[in-house]
Amino acid sequence: MQTSGFIPIADGGGFCWRTAPPPVVTSVDCRAVAAPVAIESAGECLNDSLAEPVAVVAQSVAIGGVSPRAVSVPIARPVVKVRSFSFDEPLAAATPVVPATPAAPPQPTLESEVAPSIVSTRIKPPGDVVKLEDRLQYILQPSLESLLAERSLTFPFYPFPFQFEGIAFLYPRHAAILADEMGLGKTMQAITAIRLLLRCGEARTVLLICPKPLVTNWQREFAAWAPEVPVMVIEGDQTRRAWQWQLPDVPIRIANYELLCRDRELLEATGKGLAPFAAQRPATNLRLVPGSTQTVPVPLPPHFDLVVLDEAQRVKNLAGATSEVARSIARRRSWALTGTPVENSAQDLVGIFEFLAPGYLSPEMKPRRMGRSVSDYVLRRTKDQVLKDLPPKLFRDAELELSPEQHASYRMAEDEGVLRLTEMGASATIQHVFELVLRLKQICNFDPATGSSSKLERLEADLEEVAESGRKAIVFSQWVGTLEKLAGHLRRFGPLEYHGQIPSSQRDGVIRQFRDDPGRHVLLMSYGAGGVGLNLQFTNYVFLFDRWWNPAVEDQAINRAHRIGVDGPVTVTRFLVLSSIEERIDRVLQEKRELFDIIFSGAEPHRKLGLTQQELFGLFQLKCPGGPLEAAA
Repeated sequence: MQTSGFIPIADGGGFCWRTAPPPVVTSVDCRAVAAPVAIESAGECLNDSLAEPVAVVAQSVAIGGVSPRAVSVPIARPVVKVRSFSFDEPLAAATPVVPATPAAPPQPTLESEVAPSIVSTRIKPPGDVVKLEDRLQYILQPSLESLLAERSLTFPFYPFPFQFEGIAFLYPRHAAILADEMGLGKTMQAITAIRLLLRCGEARTVLLICPKPLVTNWQREFAAWAPEVPVMVIEGDQTRRAWQWQLPDVPIRIANYELLCRDRELLEATGKGLAPFAAQRPATNLRLVPGSTQTVPVPLPPHFDLVVLDEAQRVKNLAGATSEVARSIARRRSWALTGTPVENSAQDLVGIFEFLAPGYLSPEMKPRRMGRSVSDYVLRRTKDQVLKDLPPKLFRDAELELSPEQHASYRMAEDEGVLRLTEMGASATIQHVFELVLRLKQICNFDPATGSSSKLERLEADLEEVAESGRKAIVFSQWVGTLEKLAGHLRRFGPLEYHGQIPSSQRDGVIRQFRDDPGRHVLLMSYGAGGVGLNLQFTNYVFLFDRWWNPAVEDQAINRAHRIGVDGPVTVTRFLVLSSIEERIDRVLQEKRELFDIIFSGAEPHRKLGLTQQELFGLFQLKCPGGPLEAAA
């Protein structure tokens, strides 16, 4: 490339300046021309690659070596010397002391009492005990008979073996239902278990709650079975009761359900119910004085080591005040005594368990599953199971026809009542149907116009035989008015009345007179007053003049007479008027009896039981205006 500068002159010498030539400019076309490109998708490339065969060369290499040597050394089990000692249990330790003079009425001459054998009843730990030390504590305990003898606990008479089993069931449990059939001695079993807890130092304060008519009965039973234990009955005005609730060093307090509701403020614990650590609470609490900033000490609600509910079906209604107060009492243990844990539906058992173990049962549980869940908490025995030698119950249904006067009144009342309900249509309620049912049942007892009664004629004929044989009979009715009418017609049999209108202070005297006076052959008793807690085993005849809605209540009434101590068969006569409301209700009662067996036998129900709203209206072939109503009656 030439540049500018001086260059020599060839002819004459010298230099001349030469400029550089202009640059050569070349034109370049910079436009891009699209060249054809072959495009393959990734899938096609992958398929092509996979389609090509892959040559795999395998080579085997021999690895030489010496196998390791293993030596097996047998280790023999060491022989441990063990010495075992066996001690025969002496007779004195096996049989509690029985005083020479019995402090209770003579009991039946059964095989178990004639020659009490040396039995050994073990205290079995509850199924919910988890800790090994707790289980061992129960397993290593001596037999119940030895434990009772060691504490020098005397009995007015020797208990039955099944009663020892009931005591052994209650003693270790913090939650339990003793659901023995009426007449098997639930009271005695509970008192003995309480007595043992007190003697062993596992309980110091016990509250027993029962119906008001049974308070005196519990006092007598404690005097017979635990004479050394002080018992206080909560009674009197509110000031006195408040003082009684706070008294220290009182082992046993007895209160009735009605009083429990009145003393609600004195009993409700701030912690609500089961309180295993309540013994660590302070003795008083502070309350702000209204209208000032000062506080005053207020005693805390009492705490109990054990609360026992007798006739525990009283707390089956969770929404009731009685149930709420009972569940709010501070306690460590909870026991329930009832011969009818299920009366109308499985909801009854759920209500009782809310007192024993809140939340353990659910109303949605099927009866079969519920039965399995409560098996460790419920002990249920019947007379047929444990008292083979107890005289039997003989049932006979006296099927009667209405007298002409009763028949005319019955037909008129039924026709008018059904017509009225039909005209009411959808506005008819359960209460309207109940009013008609009760009116018809009363006509089945006595004609309201003339007083005629086919039941009375049959009852008088039967009582003639009872009186001639020197026996005694109980007649049950659900109406006091019916009992008063019967008393007027049965004067020659020396009738006595026992119902809600008889003051509680006079009821014990009525029972004594009926038992001791040979001229008193008949006791006229209402289901409500005589269905629980009475011992009438000197009676051999029971008459159900009219039927109760609940078969469990009828069973309780019958078992007032058929219990331990009865000296012969108990004949139960159930009056039933054919082609009447009584016959229709009887069919419903038979179905309701099955529910109890379903829960405690594990059988699956074939249909929904209980008196539904459709069934109640169906008694009169009426169309039900609403949906089903559980346990309408």
